[in-house]
Amino acid sequence: MAAPAPAPPPARLAELPGELNYIQYEHSLEAQYLPAIRALISKDLSEPYSIYVYRYFLYQWGHLCYMALDPVDSSLVGVIICKLEPHASHSPSTIRGYIAMLAVSSAYRGHGIATALVRMAIDAMAGRHADEIVLETEESNTPAMRLYERLGFLRSKKLHRYYLNGSSAYRLVLSLKADDPDAGLDYSLSDHEEAVGIS
Repeated sequence: MAAPAPAPPPARLAELPGELNYIQYEHSLEAQYLPAIRALISKDLSEPYSIYVYRYFLYQWGHLCYMALDPVDSSLVGVIICKLEPHASHSPSTIRGYIAMLAVSSAYRGHGIATALVRMAIDAMAGRHADEIVLETEESNTPAMRLYERLGFLRSKKLHRYYLNGSSAYRLVLSLKADDPDAGLDYSLSDHEEAVGIS
């Protein structure tokens, strides 16, 4: 007897069902969205995280976490989870932002949702005086590498066998401070990008 055919990948939406709602995470939303956040992120992560890891980030830095919600039923379709702390390895010490987790539902990919979420996080961290933003992404995750590099992140280090599954990663860094302290960098969304939902 032949094995059943593998299930087809989830269909991608040809177009979004309307303009997505982007909201900042709030503690009052935990019961409604934390299970969905965990489910969405765990589908694509290289290693599992316990509920405590999510709460560590969301309780302390919920103001740096954003969600994309379907306009029809307010279901979670994308999320970014970040933190911001002083980093003493530089002299003088710097304020370092960190993108811990980013996920978009496979059916909604290709519509600029991840780009919008990352830009919101960059804006929020820059507004809180971050000097740089760092993250790690799996070496084989080409779409993520392209996304971050398109937004100005640079590969700073290869981390061999970084994840529990043995995969290697790259550490990516976005410097928010120019060499000239009077020169400001603007990573905010343009009016046009906001209007069209960004690509």
